[in-house]
Amino acid sequence: MSTLKNKVQLIGNVGQELIITSLESGKKVARLSLATNENCKNSQGEKQTDTNWHTLVDWGKSADIIEKYVTKDKEIAIEEKLTSRSYETAEGEKRNYPNFI
Repeated sequence: MSTLKNKVQLIGNVGQELIITSLESGKKVARLSLATNENCKNSQGEKQTDTNWHTLVDWGKSADIIEKYVTKDKEIAIEEKLTSRSYETAEGEKRNYPNFI
């Protein structure tokens, strides 16, 4: 039996144009926003859609594949390892966000 550790699968639509950055080493970094939708019914029985936005960052060969095949509004499935990154805002507030690698 295989053990799953830190594995995330998302299926959704790319929400904006990709940001591709080439590093000095020659490797690329791909950044994109992915919208995932969950449909449910509220207490009155009306259908509702809950949309969650995810920021995805991928490196190297995966970034090359993303650059070649992924465009805005395209539905994609991604299965990756989830990590967390943090940064500080101009106001000094520390924020964390998930990062897929």
